[in-house]
Amino acid sequence: MFYTRSMFRLAHFSDIHLGPLPAISYRELASKRITGYINWRRNRRLNLDHGLIDRITDDMLAAAPDHIALTGDLVNLALNKEIEMARLWLESLGPADKISVVPGNHDAYVPGALARCCRAWAAYMTGDGQKPPMGRGAFPYVRTRENLAIIGVSSARATAPFLASGHFSKTQAKRLAKILDTTGKAGLFRVVMIHHPPVRGATHAAKRLYGIKRFQTLILKHGAELVLHGHTHKPTVHRIDGPDGTSVPVVGVAAAGQAHGSAKPPAHYNLFEIDGGPGAWEIRFSRRGVTDGDGTIGEISGALLTANEQAG
Repeated sequence: MFYTRSMFRLAHFSDIHLGPLPAISYRELASKRITGYINWRRNRRLNLDHGLIDRITDDMLAAAPDHIALTGDLVNLALNKEIEMARLWLESLGPADKISVVPGNHDAYVPGALARCCRAWAAYMTGDGQKPPMGRGAFPYVRTRENLAIIGVSSARATAPFLASGHFSKTQAKRLAKILDTTGKAGLFRVVMIHHPPVRGATHAAKRLYGIKRFQTLILKHGAELVLHGHTHKPTVHRIDGPDGTSVPVVGVAAAGQAHGSAKPPAHYNLFEIDGGPGAWEIRFSRRGVTDGDGTIGEISGALLTANEQAG
């Protein structure tokens, strides 16, 4: 029997990049972190306003979402102190059963970092009835919340300096196919969370997702109702092919602390109100965030998305 409910409210934000950076030792800088540290000093710390994160999250919580989807990059260089700071921040945001997290490339900045993030943030990345994650092998996970299946995929991996690419593996694809089939047969609205955009041309080659074709082929065969991502720091809506001539919306979001007047769009979050049922889902979609140079938070835009609309 399909679950019915009038409306589910889902909030989505990403790329928190919590700061400021804690004290860092020379030993910790003897890695890819040296380039990230220089980038932080020259660019990121100037373009991120961490007071905005508080205002964004206050507005988000005031909207009373049923669930929050966070698509990665909680930290900057994946220092141990950053990872612990992010854990405390998540705890201040809300209970773990109301917040689902997938890691981003900054959370897996150097070898071993992804496993440390998984252990520290385990409560926010544990699937229903599953053991807490210890590393990339725990993904994808699935959480059922009322009439939604919230599915977390990891594209995060450590890369060489000046690269920020992600990877969607064959192993994850096999697991994701089974999850999509099971939750689809149950009549659930399937939300897939991934950090890197699974869309060609969404970002430049050094930051791309390896496995885009694999991901899109899987969605074409098994279906989904909505894909959420971060990484680009841009508000975008793409569509990829779904089964039987349909298309699936793929929605990105600006960085949660992006300052007004910087090169990228200022901070906002996405708010989805999901109505209907299998074959007739509707998604009322609004972006809420910085509307002026004073940091005022309000609605930026709104639209009606249709899950699985006919392509073409």
